[in-house]
Amino acid sequence: MRSVLKTGAAAVAITALGVSGWLVARPGDDGAVLWSAGQPAGGAAGGNVAASNLLLPWPKDGQSAVEVEGVGSLGARGDREPVPIASLAKVMTAYVILKHHPLKDDDAGPGIEIDQTAENESASRDESTAKVRAGRSYSERELLELMLIPSGNNIARLLARWDAGSQEAFVQKMNEAAHDLGMDQTKYTGASGFEPSTVSTAVDQLKLAREVMKSSVIRSIVAKRSVTLPGIKGEIVNTNALLDEPGVVGLKTGSSTPAGGALMWAAKALDGSGRLIIGVVLHQHPDTTPAEGRRTVFNTSKKLLAGVQEALAAGKVH
Repeated sequence: MRSVLKTGAAAVAITALGVSGWLVARPGDDGAVLWSAGQPAGGAAGGNVAASNLLLPWPKDGQSAVEVEGVGSLGARGDREPVPIASLAKVMTAYVILKHHPLKDDDAGPGIEIDQTAENESASRDESTAKVRAGRSYSERELLELMLIPSGNNIARLLARWDAGSQEAFVQKMNEAAHDLGMDQTKYTGASGFEPSTVSTAVDQLKLAREVMKSSVIRSIVAKRSVTLPGIKGEIVNTNALLDEPGVVGLKTGSSTPAGGALMWAAKALDGSGRLIIGVVLHQHPDTTPAEGRRTVFNTSKKLLAGVQEALAAGKVH
């Protein structure tokens, strides 16, 4: 056999007794890496993790999954039980809105009037909201910015009502879209993610991240560190602190007491290839405070991304 197997590698080529093949790392129920015969993500003819064995600084708790464009999956860690995902749900809301109301690269889209419900909800102290006034209109693109950048729950529900007439009808569309994307461990119960009954897995959310990063509209919004909009005082700052890290171009934060910290992120490789790296980290310090969950998920995601960037720069992933 060639190559020494080390826990944390995603896939290594093996040759034993004259037979060539692959050992692939898959997460066990306790988060440990299990090895089994199979093909690496992308297939043997596609990209793969080099036989030098890739070790990544996976978060020790919760769930995480990473993939690299042209390579495929670098593995997943943690169990596969669905957990609350908080505001990561808004990524699916944006996906469904743009699926039914597509925008070209620079289009603003139709004007949408703020209703009284959205204004009333903006005063909530229990959830993240955008301060909007009933009667004022914003474009579809501007409302997507208000939903994704400061994570406005009231805007997510407003967009749901605008699209489907009610949040309940819109949630059905969200679950249909999840099914179509093969997100079999995901259930949406609201457009904002405020409800702890909205659950998913890191592997499922990675499928969604891969899909939404094909959208030039979503890419342009989630990469913005801030925006200013008429009728809203001051600068609207992105909740995604990971944007300060080299190469990071998005995506979306989430935090609540049941969910802990959740983060879907996207970055460009720093090895000169410009390949897209996407990752999802869920359930970081749940049942504490949203602030503690956010701190933890930013720290663990930062370390995981740095590990992937270093592996790419060193040629350990090709």
